[in-house]
Amino acid sequence: MPRRRPSRAAEALAAVLLLALSTACGSRLPESDFENDGRTTPQATAGAPLRVGIITSATSPVGGNAFTGPRDGAKAYFDRLNARGGIDGRPVEVRLCDDGGSGVGNNECVHQLIDEDEVVALVATTALDYAGASRVSRARVPDIGGQPIGAAYDTWPHLYGIYGSLAPRDGTTGWDGKQYGGTEVYRYFKREHGARTAAVVSYNQAASAAYARLVERGLKAEGYKVVTEQVDFALPNFRAVAADLKEQGADLVFDAIDGHGNAQLCKAMDDVGAEVTAKVTNVQNWTSAVPDDYKDSPRCRNALWATGSSRSHEDTDHEAVREFRDATEGLKTHSQWQLEGWAAAAWFTEAARSCAQEGVTRACVDDFMNRSEGYTADGLLVPVRFERLAEPPRTRRTCLSVARWQDGKGWVSQGDMNDTCFDVPQLPYEQ
Repeated sequence: MPRRRPSRAAEALAAVLLLALSTACGSRLPESDFENDGRTTPQATAGAPLRVGIITSATSPVGGNAFTGPRDGAKAYFDRLNARGGIDGRPVEVRLCDDGGSGVGNNECVHQLIDEDEVVALVATTALDYAGASRVSRARVPDIGGQPIGAAYDTWPHLYGIYGSLAPRDGTTGWDGKQYGGTEVYRYFKREHGARTAAVVSYNQAASAAYARLVERGLKAEGYKVVTEQVDFALPNFRAVAADLKEQGADLVFDAIDGHGNAQLCKAMDDVGAEVTAKVTNVQNWTSAVPDDYKDSPRCRNALWATGSSRSHEDTDHEAVREFRDATEGLKTHSQWQLEGWAAAAWFTEAARSCAQEGVTRACVDDFMNRSEGYTADGLLVPVRFERLAEPPRTRRTCLSVARWQDGKGWVSQGDMNDTCFDVPQLPYEQ
């Protein structure tokens, strides 16, 4: 069965990380606040609600709504589930917690949800600074379908990221502190579109530059000629970058800059007439807000491509996507992160149903998650796996979802994600 890379975190969230590393707070609550080992969770009576927690950096230094997609998707799933009778007659009671994007706020959320609210699981965690991850793990509370913004989901047991993990997860990140990612995105554009020259645009800022170096390494491993472009974080001259992209004849543009910077870069590319095969963005920017975000750059806008590990939220020919869209039709915009939050909630639901007869406890749900092999959320995800490999893989067969933006059509899928697969090298990186 095709398997995904150990972690998509480095590629999916570069724009978030470059701000997160400069703003996150590492404050901690006392260790004594987290001594519950998860074995004494009260057994709910028949018909009582099943309580789950969703931690989201809804307000954070990165900006409003940057992290709320998974929360909104998960909540929509549970609302529909409850309207249909819940899990064996038990409704799911969702407890939301906004950690404010800080370490101390995250620890407070963990403490509230685990020790005070006694949730049976966390679902669709999307935290700028997941400072409480070790406490969640120590309490043996399953954290299901979280977004791997940091390294937590490749570090701690009982945490199950939405993309899976092959790392030992024994308290040390990845393998000896290193995580691994594949080159399938670069292989795709080389094989399917004949791309040979790629540009990587970054800020003169540590996190941005570090991610850009990782992209450059992956591109070179796939035989690309790489053009590196760096702009000043405070006073970026995107017009100069765009002019050089045109001069160098870049086929592809990758970036390690934020959403606002991307919009400025695209406008500059249109202004100087720089045309590329693809301006490649990530899963976080795979949203229906493209016409507004890129309103000043129609040519670049129609060169936007997104890659990920989940079926496009606009692929309504697929039954599971239709159900997601029907349940979220009241939302102002739609996004890939909403769909992945929906998938996380479905994952918890399947785990809870497997425990219904013996009792839905943290331990039972966690046992189900440990046995998860090839989970797809009814076809919304590339099959997810959790393995604890003693050594990092040198190569893997990895599948990916690809879509491109077209005015009037939206995000148009490019083939089926379960068939767009490559055997690619795995490169180490550190966050």
